[in-house]
Amino acid sequence: MADMTAEEALERYGPSEIAADDLLAVPDPAFAAENVALVTGAGNGIGRATALALAHNGLTVVATDVDEEGLAEVTEKRGALDSPGRIVTVPGDLTDDDAVDRIVERAADEGNLRYLANVAGIQHIAPLAEFPMERYDLMHRVMLRAPLLLSKRCFPHFRENPDGVGVVGNMASVHGHYVTRDKVAYNALKFGLRGLTQSIAAEGDGAIRGFSVSTGYVKTELVAKQLPDTADSRGITVEEAIEDVLLGQARVKELMEPYEVANLFVMGFSEHARFLDGGDVLHDGGMTLTYE
Repeated sequence: MADMTAEEALERYGPSEIAADDLLAVPDPAFAAENVALVTGAGNGIGRATALALAHNGLTVVATDVDEEGLAEVTEKRGALDSPGRIVTVPGDLTDDDAVDRIVERAADEGNLRYLANVAGIQHIAPLAEFPMERYDLMHRVMLRAPLLLSKRCFPHFRENPDGVGVVGNMASVHGHYVTRDKVAYNALKFGLRGLTQSIAAEGDGAIRGFSVSTGYVKTELVAKQLPDTADSRGITVEEAIEDVLLGQARVKELMEPYEVANLFVMGFSEHARFLDGGDVLHDGGMTLTYE
């Protein structure tokens, strides 16, 4: 039995409050109110931070999630940050194709739909031999099928923009580079998301770019709440799970903040990243590319 509950782990290891100075501001003429960024999973964690970071750069952000309370908190936080961009919240279930269509059309109604950030994700920890397929099916629909469908629906809107430009940023992971035990669905789907990213680049012909962001462990509700399960599966304490499992192979011995990941999306969407097309932005503290 783990030495703390999921709620206790969230309280101790959850994300810090975002301040305006934490958010990267990038000069880009396209970062303007008439251009729209659609962000999934925006009710909490990296999705919330990404919505706030893009609004901080002057974009109109359409934030979607199944968590309506979380979405309300995003708009409140944008006001507290006094960001120049608007945030429009659109609750929706990414496992429902009709809801996906409605979300995209609502985003297009707000201006020139130019950016799509596929951030929504869920987790389940279990050995492959015991992994519940109904859980895999849900994870697949949220984390790979929905990003593909959203990209498909956004492509025509991208091409209708005055300059025909659009960018899709996908939230991948170190688990899209190498795998850890008991996360078979998450591993497989993050590898698949990198394949989707490259397919977007292949078919976008330079006008529509695709990139992915791969980080190590981030101080999100998702990560914090899974810490007791991770500790349980290995028969160790939560603190030991962080030191030995999450950060054991990393050279930078700290968890990332969600806003640090959001800043990578800001840069990736900007004109300064125009040669980032099909590539993966790997910020993992040396976890996957170094060894003892």
